[in-house]
Amino acid sequence: MRLTILGGGGFRVPLVYRALLADRAKGRVTRVVLHDVDAGRLTAIGRVLADQAAGVTDAPAVTTTTDLDEALRGADFVFSAIRVGGLAGRAADERVALAEGVLGQETVGAGGIAYGLRTVPVAVHIARRVAVLAPDAWVINFTNPAGLVTEAMAGVLGDRVVGICDSPVGLGRRVARVLGADPAGVWIDYAGLNHLGWLRGLRVDGRDLLPGLLADPVALGSFEEGRLFGPEWLRSLGAVPNEYLHYYYFNRETVRAYREAERTRGAYLRDQQAGFYAEAARPDSRALAAWERTVADREATYMAANREAAGDSGGRAAEDLEPGGYEQVALAFMRAVARDERAALILNVRNRTTLSPLDADAVVEVPCLVDANGAHPVAVDPLPYHAAGLVASVKAAEREVLAAAESGSREAAVKAFALHPLVDSVAVARRLLDAYTAEHPGLAYLG
Repeated sequence: MRLTILGGGGFRVPLVYRALLADRAKGRVTRVVLHDVDAGRLTAIGRVLADQAAGVTDAPAVTTTTDLDEALRGADFVFSAIRVGGLAGRAADERVALAEGVLGQETVGAGGIAYGLRTVPVAVHIARRVAVLAPDAWVINFTNPAGLVTEAMAGVLGDRVVGICDSPVGLGRRVARVLGADPAGVWIDYAGLNHLGWLRGLRVDGRDLLPGLLADPVALGSFEEGRLFGPEWLRSLGAVPNEYLHYYYFNRETVRAYREAERTRGAYLRDQQAGFYAEAARPDSRALAAWERTVADREATYMAANREAAGDSGGRAAEDLEPGGYEQVALAFMRAVARDERAALILNVRNRTTLSPLDADAVVEVPCLVDANGAHPVAVDPLPYHAAGLVASVKAAEREVLAAAESGSREAAVKAFALHPLVDSVAVARRLLDAYTAEHPGLAYLG
């Protein structure tokens, strides 16, 4: 099989290749095509992958290209992991939002909307080229904001595109571990949108173990989400939220922590990865070692400002420092489709009738059964009112991003900012759009 990775010079591509190297089953990926608009980044990541493949028999062959059509032609699967504007764009998104006193995280709040406004047109263009050049390919979207971008691409590709995120995987793994269950043998009742979901149950042999966890304050405080949200709030919710809901439930504290930080997360990663790419480009460097060192630091500092806002100074647990998770979900999806090996995965897919507040085409993040015909969302219990209201509000903002990207309407873009629950003023929404348009030339299409 041939796998094309768009954003092939991206920092997390070696995680995908590592998973492919471990797959020795019949029908595995034998050729990987890396596409990126930055030839220098392609060269650096290509050197990391070469180091990974050293001594491995029959490692998937890797080629690189900056030509999108060349990359797509003949693909069986396409991973889309692009970052329009790069990490400099993410840093700018955060800075502009914080100047207005609102959150600028790359997928949440004003930053997520700005990122979506410049990413959706590119993602739609990619989807159209896939439809022409590789109509039988399956697209696995990693590009953030993952749910929004997947919905944009689904408008062209239908159910042949799914979105993947490692947050639900990590959450389920941590809760299972606390409960003494094998993460591979549990059913996770999880529902919502990308970066806006709740774990409502964790079942082993049909028995829900979550009520026992919620009744144990010591166990609740022993893992990342428990320390982040606090046992009392988790018991009040009767669920364990995705870590990104900390931006909503503790917004003032998080904004303050981000404003007081020496650098925003985007600025930190921008500077960190610039150092990695410079080192990996040198012919005498040990590219894989440089990547491993950089990714270890990245994982150790993940959501550090949020943990600081929550008063959690203990750092991340050793078992949570292993990077990745999303690449294993992607590999499981490919196996299920290519080999008809049924799998149960949490994916971003079109809603159909899964979550009642939303229409059939809205992309949601829910458990799915996957087979040779793709992903089939599983019926889930309705969301409680507080969750349904938040989901509907964020989806309304996402729909305005899609409308703005399609029409070039400034009015729709302002509405996208203003309707988001983390932007508290129409006047602020207008100033945000003006500032982002000045910062990002790619937003000039908004009239």
